[in-house]
Amino acid sequence: MMNQQMKPLNPIKSPAFLQKLQWVANPVGYMENAVLEYPDIFSANIFNSENKLVFVNHPQAIQEILTNDRKKFSAPGEYNGILKPIIGDYSVIMLDGENHRKRRQLVMPSFHGERMKAYGDLIVNLTKKVMDSIALNQHFLARSAMQEISMQVILQSVFGLYDGTRCQQLKDLMGKMSEIFKSPFSSSFLFFPFLQKDLGAASPWGSFLRQRSSVDQLIYAEIAERRENPDPNRIDILSLLMSARDEQGQGLTDKELRDELMTLLFAGHETTATAMAWSLYWSQHVPETSEKILNEINTLGDNNDPVSLSKLPYLTAFCNETLRINPVAMLTFPRVAQEQVEILGYQIEPQTIIMGCIYLVHHREELYPQSKQFKPERFLERQFSPYEFMPFGGGVRRCLGEALAIFEMKLVIATILSNYQLSLVDSKPEIPRRRGVTLAPAKGVKMVITGKRARQERVMVTTA
Repeated sequence: MMNQQMKPLNPIKSPAFLQKLQWVANPVGYMENAVLEYPDIFSANIFNSENKLVFVNHPQAIQEILTNDRKKFSAPGEYNGILKPIIGDYSVIMLDGENHRKRRQLVMPSFHGERMKAYGDLIVNLTKKVMDSIALNQHFLARSAMQEISMQVILQSVFGLYDGTRCQQLKDLMGKMSEIFKSPFSSSFLFFPFLQKDLGAASPWGSFLRQRSSVDQLIYAEIAERRENPDPNRIDILSLLMSARDEQGQGLTDKELRDELMTLLFAGHETTATAMAWSLYWSQHVPETSEKILNEINTLGDNNDPVSLSKLPYLTAFCNETLRINPVAMLTFPRVAQEQVEILGYQIEPQTIIMGCIYLVHHREELYPQSKQFKPERFLERQFSPYEFMPFGGGVRRCLGEALAIFEMKLVIATILSNYQLSLVDSKPEIPRRRGVTLAPAKGVKMVITGKRARQERVMVTTA
């Protein structure tokens, strides 16, 4: 029997279509306006669904929702359908229940332990290669440079492709596909299904479909070649996935491999590039942070190998603060109430879709005083729970690639700050803007390399 004191959850009052337009065009504004009236929980109407939608940003409530996935709250993959045109039907993101659990068990080992160490030198070398290609005193977009690094990391660590025609074709096509949803306007094609019409190669959706088809051809050709010529010595993630077997001895089909690879390409490449671009922005917008990172790196002396770099406390705090103040993902994956439940004293009806609001959690003032200020020290002064700091989501649908993403982020930032002197071109602050289903810097972070650092120069850097 439910508590008689429970309150009904009143929805945001503006019309559904207007809410959806606001959510697509200015999601940060939508969330920040809503939380002024509804501090912990609010009912929104932004997805075309018969189910009610609730946003929650109270950490204890999010913990209850994410840790009761199969009891009060289910985590059905079908509600991630907005990503289906990109990642397909058989990605781990789209699976439910036991199928989802088994797939996570198959994929997870590719991102942990010794596998990570093997990618360290690769990430450092690729970072130097990309940054060395940028001329001194020439303006460049940090997000574009980070996208180049993350794309090459994905191609080499996931596909094991270092050069050749297929590698270049995949790189070019993935770059073009990433740009299709770069603005709120173009992202609207994901949110409004009636726009998803093939009106020819020159139309936005038609262009996307043709590029996706070309990427599929390349992926299936690579899979076929690997099946014909298996190499047990390869350590790239595709090879590991192809050799993985579940409890019944079954491996992944070509379609399942394709969908997992597309998930890694988009989720791993796009999101990591955005996070690294924000890191570079903050390193120069609050310049004392980059000096502290350099000083910390210098304490390693000649022992600045990738694993040692990744364990540095201030560098870790800096990356965490970047992911806090500018989370790339705004929401957790949806949960659905399986019965009438109570959340924060409100009555939630069965079949209500509930999402943890990562952006609003990260800007709760009682957790993060002066939340709009960039302060890495927050993460040195206290430890936050997985429901107070959750840039990679939480529960059974927490991001599988989290370990690789944070490892890459730390190594790229440490490598760039150690070897290159940077400056922001634009003195106006960067603001987050929708890019597909994520938030990215609106102007791409315009920067310039003003010089290169020699080893002896780095040792002399001091904190103010």
